[in-house]
Amino acid sequence: MKALFLIADGFEDVQFFCPFYRLREDGVHITVAAAVDNQAATGLHGYVVEPDMPIPELNPSEYDILVIPGGRAPEKLRLREEAVDLARTFVQDGTLVAAIGHGPQLLLSAGALDGKSATCDTGIRDDIRCAAAVYRDEAVVMDGALITARSNDDLPAFCEQIVLALAASAQ
Repeated sequence: MKALFLIADGFEDVQFFCPFYRLREDGVHITVAAAVDNQAATGLHGYVVEPDMPIPELNPSEYDILVIPGGRAPEKLRLREEAVDLARTFVQDGTLVAAIGHGPQLLLSAGALDGKSATCDTGIRDDIRCAAAVYRDEAVVMDGALITARSNDDLPAFCEQIVLALAASAQ
């Protein structure tokens, strides 16, 4: 199993590290890609993460899941056409996508939430509604291959749903 994490400066540290280490515990190989030409990204709380490769070099078909942590990073990622295209490809291919907090902002720009049920940080719930998605105020919402969660408080349920979805897709 392989997971791809997309980050940029301002990512929510906990929303990156919790799923990152939870998936590593299960033996999932993780690749981290950053928004700016393979430069290190600094989280909201000062943690620095070195990416493994730049976004343009990624092949979405090599991954079983795309994980998009929240914070300010999704706003920066959605301004990078290669990140938007990558997210769109994952969704169109039916590959698992997991986004938490502000993570769904990238999916909005990719046009990937139309008609989908999703949750997110309350700060962008109106954006979700305006994108023709069905906003649900729940810890975790799964709609097909899309997994969304609201906030840090929902990380245990978010990580559990990711692990369950990966296990189901492996069968």
